[in-house]
Amino acid sequence: MSVVYGGFVPGIPHPLLVPEQNPGWQRLHDAFSVARERIAASGADLLLIYSTMWPSIIGHQIQADPEPTWVHVDELFHDLGSIPYTFRVDAEFAQTLKGACEARGLAARTVSYHGFPIDTGSVVALKLLNPDNALPAAILSSNVYADRGETIVLGKACRDAIDGAGRKAAVIVVGTLSNRLFTDWIDPKDDRIHSLKDDEWNQKILEFLGQGRLEDTAQLSRVIQQQIRIPKVVNFKSMWFWSAVMGQHNRYRGEVLAYEPLFGTGAAVVGLTPSDAGVGDKEFDEDDVEQFRGDRDVLA
Repeated sequence: MSVVYGGFVPGIPHPLLVPEQNPGWQRLHDAFSVARERIAASGADLLLIYSTMWPSIIGHQIQADPEPTWVHVDELFHDLGSIPYTFRVDAEFAQTLKGACEARGLAARTVSYHGFPIDTGSVVALKLLNPDNALPAAILSSNVYADRGETIVLGKACRDAIDGAGRKAAVIVVGTLSNRLFTDWIDPKDDRIHSLKDDEWNQKILEFLGQGRLEDTAQLSRVIQQQIRIPKVVNFKSMWFWSAVMGQHNRYRGEVLAYEPLFGTGAAVVGLTPSDAGVGDKEFDEDDVEQFRGDRDVLA
C-alpha cells in the first residue's frame, strides 16, 4: 500500500502563530497534533503536500531544494509575526515526480533556489505536522487554470511516482472549506463562519469525509464551488486531486479532528485512512481521465 494516510488541513497561520487567542484556533492547533500522531502511526516515509495556497500558472511546480531555509511572513496576516523555517525536502523524489507528470502529458518543473517563496499553507502544514523534520517532504503547487481532467491526471502522476519509488506516503491537502475571509479586522473572540449557508455546506462536506466518502466529495466539487467558494481560479479542485492520488473510491476510514471558523473561513483538520470497509463505490456522474492531452476548447 503506497498511500497510507490522507490529511486535509487549513493553511491560514493563526493555529500556528496565535492559537491562544481563540478557543477554536487552539482546537485546530491541537487537531494538527493528533494528525501528526496518525501520520507517525501510519508508517509513512514521505509527506506529499498539495497546497492550494501555492498557485502556479504554467504547469505544475515541485519544490526540489533539499533544505529550504527562510523567514516567512504571511502576505495577509503579517501582523502575526515571522515564521522562520528549515525544511527537509526529498529532492530525489521531486525529480521522480516531475518525470511521472511528464509521462502523463503534464507540464512540470522543479524549483530550487535560496529564498524561493514557499507559501504560507505549506509552511503551516509542515511546521505543525512535521516540526522536527522527521519525514522528508515533497511540496506541489496548484495550477490555477488546471481543469478537472488535468487535476485528476496530476493526482495519478503523484501516485505513479509514489508507487515507482516504493514509498509509503501521507498525502496532505492544504486548503479551506468555505473561503470567505472577513475583509475587516476582527477581534479574535468574534471569529465565526462567514454565513449560515457556508456553515451548512461545510458540515455536509465533513459528514461525507467523516464517513470516508472521498470520491463522493470529489464528484460534488462543482456544486460545492458554486455554493461556498468565492469565484476565483483556484477552486475546490483539491478534492479531485486528493481522490486521484489516494484512490477514486469511498473505502476510507474518515476522522474529522476539528472544524472551526478561521477568520471567517471554514477550517477543518480531517484524516482518511485506506480501509476495506467504508461505504463502497457509487454510480459517479463524471468520467475518469488517464492522460492529459492539452486544454480543450469547450464552453464552461
